Amino acid sequence: MTTVQLDRSPALHNATVLVVDDHRTFAELLSGALVAAGMASVGTAASAAEAVSMAAELHPDIVVMDIQMPREDGLSATRRIREVAPEAVIAVVTAHRDPDWVVRAAQAGASAFIPKNGSLAEMLDVLGRVRAGQMLVAPSAFTGGRAETTSPRTGREARPDLTRREQQVLDCLGQGMQVKTIARVLGITQETCRGYVKSLHCKLGARSQLEAVVKAQQLGLLGSVDER
Repeated sequence: MTTVQLDRSPALHNATVLVVDDHRTFAELLSGALVAAGMASVGTAASAAEAVSMAAELHPDIVVMDIQMPREDGLSATRRIREVAPEAVIAVVTAHRDPDWVVRAAQAGASAFIPKNGSLAEMLDVLGRVRAGQMLVAPSAFTGGRAETTSPRTGREARPDLTRREQQVLDCLGQGMQVKTIARVLGITQETCRGYVKSLHCKLGARSQLEAVVKAQQLGLLGSVDER
């Protein structure tokens, strides 16, 4: 796993956090990044029902909630968590960029709206400033994707053209593998593997494994990054 160097934020220091996302690898990677920033993880949940149960039992300070999940969406889970753990501040993380979703999230009881295609630094900044009774929207929420990865015909982010080996490395990153493990699995040197990782970061417009995995999920480049 690529190590991301983060400054520990005083605002996040020792705040307990529950990360909710049906993609377990993403949830675990994000949880690890938040711990590196000074927070204390109480665990991850892969469904709305699991999130509500854990919130009721563990009473986290912050819940990072994905909106789009099977069976029960994150906004429904947000409403339920507000009932069982009213002291928790809930930040929704989503691929939706329509302003109407901000209104829906606020109505459900969320206090922050963070796009999944934003940077990890932006997410940490928002989580460090979010407070109950407000709706803090991340600056990149409605700015769209990076210009170099946006299709002029559709206005949507274009899928980068990956080589077969880059796709293999990406699939391994999506499973949370470290570079040395990927190199062993694919039968290549670690230096060669690092070169592919750097190439993926460039093509995906990412600065870390976490951002690369998130971007790949959004673009449909990963068949499945978790075990269901």
